[in-house]
Amino acid sequence: MITFEWIIGLLLGAVLLSALARRARVPYPTFLALGGAALAFLPGSPSWTLEPDLALALFVAPVLLDAAYDTSPRDLRDNWLPVSTLVVIAVGLTTATVAMLAHVLVPDMPWAGAVALGAIVAPPDAAAATAILRQVKLPYRLLKILEGESLLNDASALLVYRVAVGAAAMEHFRWSAFAPGVALALAGSLIAGYVFAKVLMPVTHRISDAPSAIIVQFAGTFTVWIVAERLGLSGILTIVTYAITVARTAPARTPARIRVPAYAVWDTAVFVLNVLAFVMIGMQLRPIWERLDAPLRLHYCLVAAAVLGVVILTRIAWVMSYNTALRLMIARRGFHPRRPMAPPTLQGGIVVSWCGMRGIVTLAAAFALPEGFPHRDLILLTAFAVVLGTLLIQGLTLRPLISALHLHDDDPVEREMGRARAVACRAALDEIDGDPSEEAEILRHEYRALLLRAESDPDGGVSTGEFPADPLRRRAIAAARRAILALRETEEIGDDAFHRLEEEFDRAELSAQG
Repeated sequence: MITFEWIIGLLLGAVLLSALARRARVPYPTFLALGGAALAFLPGSPSWTLEPDLALALFVAPVLLDAAYDTSPRDLRDNWLPVSTLVVIAVGLTTATVAMLAHVLVPDMPWAGAVALGAIVAPPDAAAATAILRQVKLPYRLLKILEGESLLNDASALLVYRVAVGAAAMEHFRWSAFAPGVALALAGSLIAGYVFAKVLMPVTHRISDAPSAIIVQFAGTFTVWIVAERLGLSGILTIVTYAITVARTAPARTPARIRVPAYAVWDTAVFVLNVLAFVMIGMQLRPIWERLDAPLRLHYCLVAAAVLGVVILTRIAWVMSYNTALRLMIARRGFHPRRPMAPPTLQGGIVVSWCGMRGIVTLAAAFALPEGFPHRDLILLTAFAVVLGTLLIQGLTLRPLISALHLHDDDPVEREMGRARAVACRAALDEIDGDPSEEAEILRHEYRALLLRAESDPDGGVSTGEFPADPLRRRAIAAARRAILALRETEEIGDDAFHRLEEEFDRAELSAQG
C-alpha cells in the first residue's frame, strides 16, 4: 500500500512540475530531473529497483516509437546532410572525447567502460529542445534537423554502447570479430522493422475495440523490441523502421474513434515513462552516494562536472565548424534546396549547437549497465549529472537565447495546410456531386464556403475551421481524407501538415458518428 501511495504522489507531483514547466516555458524534463535529484536525498523515500535488462525496453521503445511515428521521411531526406553529421560525427566525437577524458581522470577505468560512458552521454534528447522551439516558431528547417537527430542519434550512440558493454565482458576484444556482426545487425534491423510492420498491421487493423487496439499497439511495440534484441539486432533501428512503415499506412485504415484515444494514451504513456526514468535513476543515486567517502565523492563530482563541460563544448565546436563550412560553400555555389527552405545562418548554428540537452535515453542506457560493470556507480552518477546539468544550463537559457537572436519561422506547414484544405474541399464536393437531396445541397454550400476561404488564403494564415460534420457527411469526410493522403504520398505536403489536418477530420468524423 505504501508503494501505491508513493506512485500516486509521484505522478501528481510530476503533473505539478509539468504545469510549472509550461508556465515557465521550459522543457518539463528539466523539472523532472530536479525532482529526481531531490527524491534521491529525501528522507524516507522508497528505494525501488529495476532489472537493468528491462530499462531500455521499458523506457526507450515506446518513447522512440511515438517520435518515429510522426517523423516525415520527406523532411529527413531534405535535411539528410546536417542530420547525418549530427547523428554520426557529433555522436562519435562526443563519445571519443568523453572516453579519453574519463580514462585520464580515472586511470583504472578500462577503455570499454570509458567508451560506454561516452556513448551513454553522447545522444541529445532533442525532444526537450523542440518543446521550446515549437513555442517560439523557429525556422522549420532547424526544427526538422533537431527532430531527425533526436530520432537517429540514439541508434548510433547505443550501437557503440552495445559494443563497449560486450567488450567489457571479454578478456580479449578484437574489433574484427565484432564488425561483421554489427554490419549484419544494422541491415537486419532495417529489414526486420519493415517485416514486423507488414506482419502486425493486418492484425491490428482488424481490432475495432479502442482499448483492445491500444493494448495491442503497446504489446506489439515491446514485442518488436524484445524479438529484435533476442536476434542480436538493434532494437532502436528496428523500432524506428517499424514505426515509420506503420505510419505510412495506418492513417488510411485506422478510424478516428480508435486513433483519437490512442494518441491521448500514447502521450500520457510517454510522460509517465519520463517520470519513471527520472525517479528510478534518482533512487539509485542515494545508495551510490552513501557508499562513497568524502574524498571519493568530491572526485566523482569533479569527473561528472568535467564530462558535462566536454559534452557541451564538443557539440558547440562541431556544429559551429560545420555551420561555418556550409555557409562558406553556399556563398561560393549558392543554395539550391529541393524544396523552398531557409538557408543556414550563423544564428541557426548557434541554436542547434545549444540544443544539446540529454534525457531519457541517457538515463535508461546508464541504468541498463549490468551489475558489476566497471565503475558502474561513477557512470550512473555522471550520466545523471550530465542530464541534470544540460537541462538546467541549456534548457533554461535556450528560449532567451532564441529571443536574443531574432530568428523567425518561415511557416511552410501553414502554407501546405492551406493548399491541402482546398484540395480536400474539392474532393468532398466531388464526392457528393449529383446528390439531389436538400441536405446534400446545404452541404455543398458549406463546402463551397470553406473552399472559397481556403483559396482566398493559400498560405493558411487564417484558419478555415473544422469540416462540417453530421452522419450524412461521412462520405465527404472520407473523400477529403483520401485527398490529403494522396498529397502526403506524393510529398506535396509533409507529415506535420498531414497530421494537423488529420486531427481536424478526426473531430469531424467523431461528430458525424454522433
